[in-house]
Amino acid sequence: MTSYASKIYSISLLLFTLLTPLYAQKNNNFPGTPLFVSGEKGYESYRIPSILTTPQGTLLAFCEGRKKPGDAGDIDLLLRRSTDQGKTWSDQQIVWNDGPNTCGNPCPVVDEETGTIWLLMTHNLGEDDESEIITKKAASTRTVWVSHSEDDGKTWTEPVEITSGVKDPSWGWYATGPGVGIQLKHGPHKGRLVIPSDHSYDDPEGEVRGGPYEYGSHAIYSDDHGKTWQLGGVIRPKVNECQVVEVADGNGTLLMDMRSYFDRNRRTHALSYDGGITWTQPEDVEALVDPVCQASILRYQWPTGEQKSKMLFLNPASAANGKRHHLTLRMSYDEGNTWPEIKTIFPGPSAYSSLTVINNGRIALLYEAGEESPYETIIFQIVDESIF
Repeated sequence: MTSYASKIYSISLLLFTLLTPLYAQKNNNFPGTPLFVSGEKGYESYRIPSILTTPQGTLLAFCEGRKKPGDAGDIDLLLRRSTDQGKTWSDQQIVWNDGPNTCGNPCPVVDEETGTIWLLMTHNLGEDDESEIITKKAASTRTVWVSHSEDDGKTWTEPVEITSGVKDPSWGWYATGPGVGIQLKHGPHKGRLVIPSDHSYDDPEGEVRGGPYEYGSHAIYSDDHGKTWQLGGVIRPKVNECQVVEVADGNGTLLMDMRSYFDRNRRTHALSYDGGITWTQPEDVEALVDPVCQASILRYQWPTGEQKSKMLFLNPASAANGKRHHLTLRMSYDEGNTWPEIKTIFPGPSAYSSLTVINNGRIALLYEAGEESPYETIIFQIVDESIF
């Protein structure tokens, strides 16, 4: 190759290297940035997104890295960090890897009084699947663990098991979140850390996936800044994966939004007036159409002065044949009673999601989406309230 041709080749290669990522990002049919892509970096599938803003403004994006696509088997809990509001991201790091076993269901929460970030997770033997754990035919059971970071999510402590304090021994399945926890801002339990969770329980009359068992939701909480965790009240029947938000009544009332098996393709809500110790009976929310899937709910703005109360809700708002697609963001001004503001985020296949608020009131979304299947990639996207 001549010197001139070599220079042309080098320049062309440099341009290709610089421009290809930009072209790919603009032509992947996704409105945001793919953070975890199935089949890359040693994992066949990435599932169960969770995103959190730290006190320093860093974004932490968690998910499960699955060696195989299913819900059981060799699953690691992963993390990517961004210190510039999502413009750039760190390489993915492993927060928890237990060989061939399942480490998942990330549900982080920030203690704003201490700055510590707590990460609640669940674990089971990789050889055990959910149905076996539910029916007590598994070699082991589902256990609950916690890790924490005091350096803005850079490093994490070894997970510590807390199962005995937060799980009824008669339960089978158990999941923290997935999504995020909250810290109460008002009322007699101000400062309490609350993690939304779910479980399965024996019920001879249950008909979920053939019974004889049922699903329920519950909360676990800490009143000593994460040192110990306690089991709160249960919500039953026919609900499981859930997220929690504090109602703006000044009393610390909690609203739990739940995946529902009432065969009505609607989200289900329950309230707690005592910080998660007891809950009202679950009731369907007519406006929140759902294909029986996980969803996200978040306090966006507290009412102060002329500021309205604002809650956000994100889910695949579809009910046709249980198909998960049409990811939709909604806004409520009346503590989740009505949801008048609606915006389509991604019309294609989409499923699990997580929400957080970043600087200048912008909204960060982390969600599963794809062209053929919702589980092809996990997308990060920023939107502004003005989209409504």
